[in-house]
Amino acid sequence: MTVIYEGGFDRTLDQLLNTYGRTAARGTRFEAWLFEDAPSRRAAEKKLAAFGVEARLRSGYKPLLHFFLEEVDLDALKSISIAYPVHENCAQNRFLLEAYPLAALTGTAELRFEIGSSAPFTYDVALVYKDGSKAEHKVFAPNRIHTDFIGETLVSPSGWIKLNGAFEGTRLETDYEALFATAMRTIIDHDWGSTEPYFDELNIRATLAIADQPLPFGDEVISLREALHEDFYFSLLEVFQKKSGRPLGDRGLQPGHIVPEIIQGAGAPTLRIETRQLYTVEAKGGLQPLATAHAPIFVEQVRAELAKIDGETFEAQSRAGRAVQARYHKGTDAAVMISGGQHPNESTGIVGALRSALALAKRPGAHFTVSPLENPDGYALHQRLRVDNPRHMHHAARYTALGDDLEYRTGTELREKAIRVEAQRLSGAQLHINLHGYPAHEWTRPLSGYVPRGFAMWTLPKGFFLIMRHQEGWEERAERFMDLVTKRLAAVPGLVAFNNEQIRLYEIHAGETGFRIINGFPCMISVDSRHDVPLTLITEYPDETIYDEAFIAGHTAQMETVLAAYDAFQTIEALA
Repeated sequence: MTVIYEGGFDRTLDQLLNTYGRTAARGTRFEAWLFEDAPSRRAAEKKLAAFGVEARLRSGYKPLLHFFLEEVDLDALKSISIAYPVHENCAQNRFLLEAYPLAALTGTAELRFEIGSSAPFTYDVALVYKDGSKAEHKVFAPNRIHTDFIGETLVSPSGWIKLNGAFEGTRLETDYEALFATAMRTIIDHDWGSTEPYFDELNIRATLAIADQPLPFGDEVISLREALHEDFYFSLLEVFQKKSGRPLGDRGLQPGHIVPEIIQGAGAPTLRIETRQLYTVEAKGGLQPLATAHAPIFVEQVRAELAKIDGETFEAQSRAGRAVQARYHKGTDAAVMISGGQHPNESTGIVGALRSALALAKRPGAHFTVSPLENPDGYALHQRLRVDNPRHMHHAARYTALGDDLEYRTGTELREKAIRVEAQRLSGAQLHINLHGYPAHEWTRPLSGYVPRGFAMWTLPKGFFLIMRHQEGWEERAERFMDLVTKRLAAVPGLVAFNNEQIRLYEIHAGETGFRIINGFPCMISVDSRHDVPLTLITEYPDETIYDEAFIAGHTAQMETVLAAYDAFQTIEALA
């Protein structure tokens, strides 16, 4: 273990209280935009008021949404009209995205968005109340134009202050921003050598006195701590991609495990950056009935359920020495490969793979391989991070302990990916059903342009959708296959309605999904020669962070997809 940095930061709220919370400041009026939760901002306002200072402390993160949550009686509204700003250095819908999920919170009020506000970084808001009264507001959304740590020009939310009614005001670098910048610069300036991986684990532990704020819709939550985890993780991937000479977004990069741990603390923010050895601890816990598992199951249960499936055992090994276990259940049907846990923070696919394989194993002639947990190192990290923040997405657990996406791994040391090579060798399968998920609530990178770079299509939930990748010459069979699968899934109670509601909200805040809708399901079908099998079906269920009934619905949808895909494949193979 090597400590690279350790220190604290003056809390911006405390700085404001020290500056204006004294008798000499009586009569001062100011507005400030900070990265703090609402209770902390309200408490500071009261302290300042006791000294005769009129302060309004607003959120620098999603300011329009906070305006409606904190300053408007939503139940009293009849209609809302919002003109949102645009800027040449960001996507046209950027500030529309920041308003999410307002359209789900306005009740019966009519909501209309239009492009183009009257002032930079400002929303023009016109409200009509049920009693006939009207009001107009200009909601400032402070942003700064800056060059990020890889040389890209971005427009990012920022702290701000306006004293005594000033029209423009000035940027206020908050503790939240300073902590991020300090950590990034420290890591960039460190000597990592020239050979991947650069470390076993790079741990960035920050404490912030910021509570998450759940919203009364779906799995949505306002979480500045989760957003900082995401910003650290993907910003550092980009930094190391640039260092290695790889293009941005290269999933073959192997820097090691990057692990931001953003913890709720008390008082001023703290930061500790250190390198650690590989994480080899295995989390333990009770078993759950698989069909009603209400949370991600522990690895001990994954292995126990897998052992119930008759067939040949085969294994690969992870970087940290964990076993990647699989079964080959030989039969007379056309063979199918089933996998889950490539990205193990997408945990409904792990349960869905096991449930479907256990069901198929009871069928005469069933022929399949199943590897329910392809990335056990990532899964161990996910279990570790969930202890402190059970409702965060934890994308640090998405890739392997090498830091790469195992599907994109090449060369002779395949490690985890070797499980797929062996599955295809044993079975001769021509269909791979690869179970995935994506965030069940909004995913942002507020200090790096807000929208996750390279993952813009994933920033908002948009239902359970399917991706079909096929080799040349398999177009007709791929189309027939997707029609059969989606027809079967349309019969799953509530699943199409679930899709429709999420897609409706997505289209209000982001625009068109870009998907084809086949029998009620968003689908993407394309030629892709990367895969060794002719047909690869990828599921995408919005599952990152869900629990209880939502989690059960998620892994049930994954199971039903595998069963539908297995049967559809038997049908098209019989007709081929």
